Amino acid sequence: MTYCLGIKVKSGLVAIADTRITSGTDTSVKVKVFTVQKDNYSLFIMTSGLRSVRDKAIVYFKELIENEDHDKLYKAVNAFGEQVRRVREEDRAHLERSGFKFDLNTIIGGQLRNDDEHKLFLLYPEGNWVELGNGAPYVVIGNSGHGKAILNRTLTHESDMRLALKAGFLSFDSTRVSSNNVDFPIDVVLYRKDSFKLSEHRYEKSDLENISALWAQELKVALEKMPDDWMEAILDKLP
Repeated sequence: MTYCLGIKVKSGLVAIADTRITSGTDTSVKVKVFTVQKDNYSLFIMTSGLRSVRDKAIVYFKELIENEDHDKLYKAVNAFGEQVRRVREEDRAHLERSGFKFDLNTIIGGQLRNDDEHKLFLLYPEGNWVELGNGAPYVVIGNSGHGKAILNRTLTHESDMRLALKAGFLSFDSTRVSSNNVDFPIDVVLYRKDSFKLSEHRYEKSDLENISALWAQELKVALEKMPDDWMEAILDKLP
């Protein structure tokens, strides 16, 4: 399993991906974010699913963009979707005979020279996609159940990138403490609208464990401060 989060706010994009790969009882660390940075061409790709499918699709896409110049992000998303379908045709039957299901969900974000703003897309294993609008400021792939609450409660299209990154990390952290197949290090990619420049950084557990501990403590304090008079109606019935 994995955890990849893409957030789109008015001022830019935030991408967070864990790096844990689990195979049976073995774990390893591998990059799950692929970035492309050229003149007036900035995009990132994050995937959840079979690693072999991801790696093959990325290799095909890298070769493609060496010879093709996309001017809008949706065209690059279409191009990557075509490579996913290509891998599906080549490998699906072999994978299914070995007991594996063809599976690759993808988050693609960025801005190319003729885009009026930064964009964020969710690409499905079949190669079709949806674009996130202002009413849906984030998308999660992989282990998505544990970390959505804080995103739903705090994020809007008007949120700034600092708040988005804070909420994104706490969403990852909630997933990490609830699952043994999501963990540090995490890779973070930021993109500011119309800048055509990606900023990338890897955070180790030691970099952020104080933030995680502070958040846990603040939750306990907030819980203790909540009014509890509403509980008396049922507590009074206890013997």
